[in-house]
Amino acid sequence: MSELVTGEAVALELRPAKLPSRVLAVALDLVVAVTAYVVVTLILVATTAALDDAARMAVSIAAFLLLLVGGPIAVETLSHGRSLGKLACGLRVVRDDGGPIRFRHALVRGAVGVVEILMTFGIIACIASLVSERGRRLGDVFAGTLVVRERIPVSHSAFVPPPPPWLTGRFAELDLSAVPDGLWLEVRQYLTRMRQLDPQVGWSMAQRLAAEVAGHTGTPAPHGVPAAAYLAAVIQERQAREIRRAMSGGSGPFGGGAPVGSGVPGAVPTPPPPVSPYGVAQPQPQGWVSQPVPVVAPPPAAPAAPAQGAGTESPGTGFVPPA
Repeated sequence: MSELVTGEAVALELRPAKLPSRVLAVALDLVVAVTAYVVVTLILVATTAALDDAARMAVSIAAFLLLLVGGPIAVETLSHGRSLGKLACGLRVVRDDGGPIRFRHALVRGAVGVVEILMTFGIIACIASLVSERGRRLGDVFAGTLVVRERIPVSHSAFVPPPPPWLTGRFAELDLSAVPDGLWLEVRQYLTRMRQLDPQVGWSMAQRLAAEVAGHTGTPAPHGVPAAAYLAAVIQERQAREIRRAMSGGSGPFGGGAPVGSGVPGAVPTPPPPVSPYGVAQPQPQGWVSQPVPVVAPPPAAPAAPAQGAGTESPGTGFVPPA
């Protein structure tokens, strides 16, 4: 089974789909789409018999574009990359960074698919998938997407550790729109595999990735913050924005804008890792000291006054009965 590997030799948990499974998924989708197109065409022929040839041709073209082109685009957009055929074969279309696709990705895939699948009977798509290292057809190349397998065992090493609590929500105002998807992919894969890397190699890689992210955002990384912790906080902020965007930004528990794992009502709880990876897998910068929370002891309670009529104990003389 092939795996995606980043430039830093870090394995990616998403596995590209093989050509046979993709062909089967496309065949199932085409069977459904062509069946619907034939049924609609028969209905249109019966209902537009009184129209002239030009009008019937225009209706036929509109039905073709609506069902065989617009249908797959709408299904992939609404299902986030899971069409009927892909759902049956355990496949899904994702972005290059592993995130869910949007309308523009599905539109490009569908528009190019008309040429490389429908008009050439899939010959161009098969050749492109065989030539591509990750099995991508031309529509995937132009859209920046990838068809991956979903039904694979989930590895515990794919867990992205959350940042320290004091960094949660600190980058809520940071502009992340200019950061490319390929860089997000590298950051996420570094965070999931950093405990498996050599400490010095992991530290230098974190410094490089943090500098690139800061360069694209236009805001330098905070001084004194470990590079790995900075990357985890930025990734967490991006995930929080993706969740709020998916929930339409105003309804549901994510509409309030609370960052993920912030402890604020309406935020998504993030389970802490069993061992904090920051400062363990890579050396800490000079001056970085974890400050413990001070424990303030309560003031000593004042001695209770003796009750009325109760005796007292006199040092050296013993118990003195009340007067």
